[in-house]
Parts: sequence; structure tokens; C-alpha cells
Amino acid sequence: MSEPAYRNPWHTQAAVVTAIRAETPGVATFELAWVDAKSKPRVPAKPGQFNMLYMPGVGETAISLSGDALHSDLLLHTIRKVGNVTGAMFRLSVGATLGVRGPFGSAWPIDECVGADLVLVCGGIGLAPMRSLVNQLIRRRSEFGEVHLLIGARTPRDLLYRNEYSRWKAGGINVQTTVDRAESTWTGNIGVVTLLLERLNRFKPAGASLMTCGPEVMMMYTIQMAISRGFERRRMWVSLERNMNCAVGTCGHCQFGPHFVCKDGPVLRFDLIEALLEVKDL
Repeated sequence: MSEPAYRNPWHTQAAVVTAIRAETPGVATFELAWVDAKSKPRVPAKPGQFNMLYMPGVGETAISLSGDALHSDLLLHTIRKVGNVTGAMFRLSVGATLGVRGPFGSAWPIDECVGADLVLVCGGIGLAPMRSLVNQLIRRRSEFGEVHLLIGARTPRDLLYRNEYSRWKAGGINVQTTVDRAESTWTGNIGVVTLLLERLNRFKPAGASLMTCGPEVMMMYTIQMAISRGFERRRMWVSLERNMNCAVGTCGHCQFGPHFVCKDGPVLRFDLIEALLEVKDL
């Protein structure tokens, strides 16, 4: 379960844009700082949680935190330009302000994986909600067995955070990448990310945990491959992206069977939602 916010969850706090870093075509990381230091939540955000970002006169959208809120006062959100709100954000400059509510939602269950091997599988911008998880795993590296990070993207240009891979590897993370379509200078893997999981051999399936984030179809194929490799259903978690409007389970837009993705998710244990994922258009 997520930690309750100490303040009114409907109250929007002001944050200022302190940096904007282009990541891949149409994707950028926005670094935000609280205008009022008292706005910082007493309970720091955990890896996998999200904030609601508000653009006055335009609207609000749920964006996962991609920074390490446990060890920094800055808020990092890696955002893809896909709609009115994110489009308006991409027109901002350093020094502009916007509204923030949060943090909300469930987090990656790091403590449940202590002592076992861990496999992280992500596709495209699905690496963003895992970035802070990877950094925490590095800090706590001695508490886990093998840790593998399998990253898939459409093209080499679409690989997020490429300048961080060497640091992650130095921190004890086995980072592997693959792309759907290669370029002339690409010498790495080609194919869907599930192929990396199929070929993975440095882990013990018994007791191992898997966490995945990305397009839903990618996550479903990842889960199927993981089951065939011996992972237990109760040891796998997915991060869902549904239409989260209120962030507190009130509006019902993100209802997913008996769950509200904004409140009970976005990180959900696979065996609890397996039957729901098989229902089309739910």
C-alpha cells in the first residue's frame, strides 16, 4: 500500500522548472524544485510512484517520478510529448512554474525481493519509472542476488538514459539492451526485449522476482516468457498506465476490476490481476 499524504491530496503545490534535458526524440526529463520548501512531502516518494502535474489553463496528468526523491529535494519526471498537457509542458522554459500533487500510488516492492535474484524488464519510456529503483538497488546491492536490467526500444535513438548504463553496470547491475530496428552503427542486440529474458542464464528462477514496465502487450509477453522460465506468478509485478485523473480513487476513470490503478497501483502483483489483463478493453 502507498503511504498517505500528510496534506490535502487535492491541494496543488507550486514547483519551478530548474532544468530540462532532452533524452530521446519527443522525450525530455524535467527537473523541478519546490517554490516553497515547506511543500516537500514529509513522506518521500518511493520508486514506482507518480505525481500529478498541473498546467494552469490546460489540465493535469499523471507522470511517474524518475528521480530519487529519497536522496534529493528535486523532482525528476521523464515525459513523452503525447497530448495537450505534456505538449504545454514542452513549451515551458527553465524558470517557469507548474503545479504538483503527490506522491501517489504503490511502489516497487524492493523489500520483498531481498536475498533473491531480481530481473527488471522495460520497454521504451517504461525505463523512467524504474530509474530510481535501479539507483536504490545499487545502494543496497549487497542485499540481493543477481540483478538484471533488460531494456528494449524501437531504435538505438529511443534508448533512455544511455549515459547512465556504464554507471549502473559498475554498480553491479547486468544491463542488456535490444532494439526493434537497428542503425548502421548499432552493434548490439536486435529483437524484442523478451528475447533477452529468454536467453538470460545468470539467475535462479526459484524465488527470483521480476518487475516490468512498458507497453501492456510487451509486459504480457514478458510475463508469459517469465512463467516459461520458472518464475512464480506471485513473484512478478507490473506497472500499469491507465487513465488516472484524480489520483485518489474517487473519479473511477482508472478502475480496473476491483482495483483503482491510481490508488492500488500503478505497481500491482501479477497474480492479483492476471484474469483482468486477459479481458479485452477493460
